[in-house]
Amino acid sequence: MFPLRLCPAMFLLASLAACSPTYNWRDVRVTPTSLQAQLPCKPDQGQRQVSIAGRQVDMHVLGCDAGRATFAIMFADIGEPAPAGAMLAQWKAATLANMRAASTQERMFLPPGALGVAESVQVAASGRRTDGSAVMSRAAYFTQGTGVFQAAIYADQLVPEQADTFFSALRFE
Repeated sequence: MFPLRLCPAMFLLASLAACSPTYNWRDVRVTPTSLQAQLPCKPDQGQRQVSIAGRQVDMHVLGCDAGRATFAIMFADIGEPAPAGAMLAQWKAATLANMRAASTQERMFLPPGALGVAESVQVAASGRRTDGSAVMSRAAYFTQGTGVFQAAIYADQLVPEQADTFFSALRFE
């Protein structure tokens, strides 16, 4: 027979386990921009210099891992709005090449407040990580002012509801 004095402790442990969700969505601002987003976990931030379309730019990254997926938002200020479309196209091509994308589906993507350029798209792709394991991704490329952005999810298997929550929350204020 199970001792009754242990019931409250077991109930407490069970309730604490139920309160640790895989996705703990939180509003974040991608500084120094006005982009608002939601991430399912507390994000880490970083910055490094990268080359996009022959330009050296500071790439700002905000991202985290939840539910066996990586969620990331990247931003670079290119200094002028004119080459934004070309920058987005090259960024998309480089991302797909890095993951050795075998199949892709693309559609227009324009979060509220973003600049409408033809290269503002969302791409669903499947490919391979550097270690050869399979990866699926969904990434959006868009621009506002002199900034170019990528919002992406990488996972073994994408969860459509989580991807929809992530991408639908993107907006400029």
